[in-house]
Amino acid sequence: MSALESADADVTPSRTPDPSGPSGTPGILGKTHRALSVGTIAVVVLIAFEATAVGTAMPVAARELDGVSLYAFAFSAYFTTSLFGMVVAGQWADRRGPLGALAVGIAAFGAGLLLSGTAVNMWTFIGGRAVQGLGGGLVIVALYVVVGRAYPEHMRPAIMAAFAASWVVPSVVGPLAAGSVTEHLGWRWVFVGIPVLVVFPLALALPAIRRMASGPADPGAPVEPFDRRRIRLALMISLGAGLLQYAGQDLRPLSLLPAVAGAALLVPAVAGRRALLPRGTYRAVRGLPSVVLLRGIAAGSFIAAESFVPLMLVTQRGMSPTLAGLSLAAGGGTWALGSYVQARPWAEPYRERLMVVGMLMVASAIAAAPSVLVSWVPVWVVAVAWGVGCFGMGMVIAATSVLLLKLSAPGEAGTNSAALQISDGLSNVLLLAGGGAAFAALGGGSVGAAHEVGGVGGAVGGGHPGAFVAVFLPMAVVAGVGAWVGVRLREVRPSPPLP
Repeated sequence: MSALESADADVTPSRTPDPSGPSGTPGILGKTHRALSVGTIAVVVLIAFEATAVGTAMPVAARELDGVSLYAFAFSAYFTTSLFGMVVAGQWADRRGPLGALAVGIAAFGAGLLLSGTAVNMWTFIGGRAVQGLGGGLVIVALYVVVGRAYPEHMRPAIMAAFAASWVVPSVVGPLAAGSVTEHLGWRWVFVGIPVLVVFPLALALPAIRRMASGPADPGAPVEPFDRRRIRLALMISLGAGLLQYAGQDLRPLSLLPAVAGAALLVPAVAGRRALLPRGTYRAVRGLPSVVLLRGIAAGSFIAAESFVPLMLVTQRGMSPTLAGLSLAAGGGTWALGSYVQARPWAEPYRERLMVVGMLMVASAIAAAPSVLVSWVPVWVVAVAWGVGCFGMGMVIAATSVLLLKLSAPGEAGTNSAALQISDGLSNVLLLAGGGAAFAALGGGSVGAAHEVGGVGGAVGGGHPGAFVAVFLPMAVVAGVGAWVGVRLREVRPSPPLP
């Protein structure tokens, strides 16, 4: 991509004055950026609350809908459709500004939650997650473009750190609230109640974005039509990932047919000459390709492992959904702390090294989590391990976002942000598919059999601990590979010619 040739170029210049001047108080909450910052942070809070609350309610929903064998699919369906939404959002934002993509994305996000909350079977539930994922893909890329356009470069690490900090309260309140609602009212209320939170972000963020980051990147240039080739590739990615996920959940010999079809659709879209990811991504070429690859490795390995933590604690250690969700609550705070650390001015020269350390922390946390399958290991080990892993993820995720914007040429923020999120979402789908297949193959679909249908706690599901080990340990290895990719983030610049 041409962004590789413009490593020192800023992303699309800010349309607002630097808030350090007399027009406002310095920082992202200064007069110039206050409404925009609060509004966009509110959007992230909504996404965070959904992720933590839904994760807490998911084991109960899967059992009640007789869909534990499809448990991984309920997560990966979100990421599968979000891949298409990301590509559409990237083009939409670059050509017409991020406002429309953000508004439509939030609306779809809420509609998907309502569909899942009223589902009568597991496949309808998964369909709702797919609609929700489409909205999530639109929202996340639009937010990146807003950051690139509305904030000067020196403020971007701070707003990214604020996004990470937005997970702290939802990480604590989300599992507690969702667990209580699940136990006393039913899991459906967790899904149908969250869309109420859509109103505040829409009312606050959209007017601020209209003022500060709307319209095309270059208002004087003619608006280009959508790139139909990229749209086709996005459809290929989504369909291919969906087929691979389906094949991973259906272990019959006939599942090889959708697996082959999925690979045939997926490979050209992500690794061909005109793919949606930067050329050299899967070879870990230095610079932007390695940034995009590391994002996928980090997000995919961590999310695939985290998705099974509540199920493991509920079915193998007899914890209630509330306590199982709260075991991950500390991670919100340490994630924000890791993001804060990488945003400090002193960390700028060491950002790449901090990302390597972060990936080693993630690998260690994932490897430690299944130790609670041994009965004498206290369950708080998971909480401690996940706190460590989230600290590492906070450094890595925020830093990849900062590096991507730094390496993006003007007018390419949307496209490159979409590539980053595609790597994130695709890795989630593929690793969840692999982990889900291993889980199902080792009898994981019956781990909740000892529970009364619709029940919420108490009895230990018993048996099949190997199904969980088969998920966590491979993800730890993948995270370890990410530490190696981290040493390739800095571009090698040619030495100046000798005088």
